[in-house]
Amino acid sequence: MNAAALDLFLRGGVVSLLVLLAGRLLAEYPRVNAARLGALFAVGSAAYTLCTLAGVHAWAGVGAAPLMGLATANSFVFWLFACSLFDDAFRPRAWHGLVWLALAATGLTQGLVLVPGHHAAARPLGLVLDLQPLLWAGLAAWQSVATAAADLVEPRRRLRLFIVAAAALHSIVTALATLAGPSSTGREQAAGASGNLLDAAGLLTIAGIIAWSLLRVGGGQALFHDRCPPVPAVPPAPESEPAAVDPIWVTALERAMRLDRAYRRDGLTIGQLAVELGLPEYRLRRLINQGLGHRNFNAFLNHYRLAEAKAALADPAQAEVPILTIALDAGFGSLGPFNRAFKADTGLTPGDYRRQALAEPSKRVATASRISNPA
Repeated sequence: MNAAALDLFLRGGVVSLLVLLAGRLLAEYPRVNAARLGALFAVGSAAYTLCTLAGVHAWAGVGAAPLMGLATANSFVFWLFACSLFDDAFRPRAWHGLVWLALAATGLTQGLVLVPGHHAAARPLGLVLDLQPLLWAGLAAWQSVATAAADLVEPRRRLRLFIVAAAALHSIVTALATLAGPSSTGREQAAGASGNLLDAAGLLTIAGIIAWSLLRVGGGQALFHDRCPPVPAVPPAPESEPAAVDPIWVTALERAMRLDRAYRRDGLTIGQLAVELGLPEYRLRRLINQGLGHRNFNAFLNHYRLAEAKAALADPAQAEVPILTIALDAGFGSLGPFNRAFKADTGLTPGDYRRQALAEPSKRVATASRISNPA
């Protein structure tokens, strides 16, 4: 089998895996943003795999235009996918769609108009399109690192570094290879053929590992569900593995949050809380995630902070207390994050919530009740 045939074979495997992955994500998680963006990223990666196949443009002609558009905008989709997968609070906005359309349209214009017509703008625009994957790969890597400490979902913690590192590395290598320009000599053409094989093999490896991680039993459920179902805290049977969720530690954690109000402490980390409880950090992560159903440590803290803030806002005795004071007392560092978290949780601003709660006495009792378990 020569290099060209092997390249075609490897890319065929990549495309098959990516199409399978996209279909599976849409079929099993049609309403989850991360799954939708993951499917779009898989389709865009398949388009890139075909677009970089030697001779495909001469063979397909104008028919390759949709592939070019998808491939050009796919690095941006990768960033959106990383944001949605690693940040449960992330929601796609209208401007995200506009940026995607602009990148896809630019790629189409470059491939169908500027390059064939030998326009002067083709070279600088091509340079911009070649370098833009570096920007989105860098932003995706930053997103992964910035949200890693608070992540409580073990499969996602294991997968995030591989996805971002592998895809970011591939984007960088691809951009650098593209910037190197076309080859002319026989030796350079041979090196180019070897580079194509390495590119195809790398794509197949990345696609295979990601597909296995997402499609294996239970893998996608932990990654794409908004809330992990709590694991029943039952005593372990004799000669069995220790229970993932120990009711004694659940009680200790609830005491620390409800009675000691640990969530009020500025800059509290999961490591600090684990030390105070006398529990290894990995077990505390599992306890909060599998026992209480939270996927993010900051969201876990905000659950208690918001419950205290809502009780204070609905309390007639605190009607004159400034909202900023209530937010700071509950553990928020400033008013901005408090307002955003409060609006996301209740659909109301703190001021509107206070006016509504104080105007309807029947709601005061329910609002001022004790902090409840989210599960």
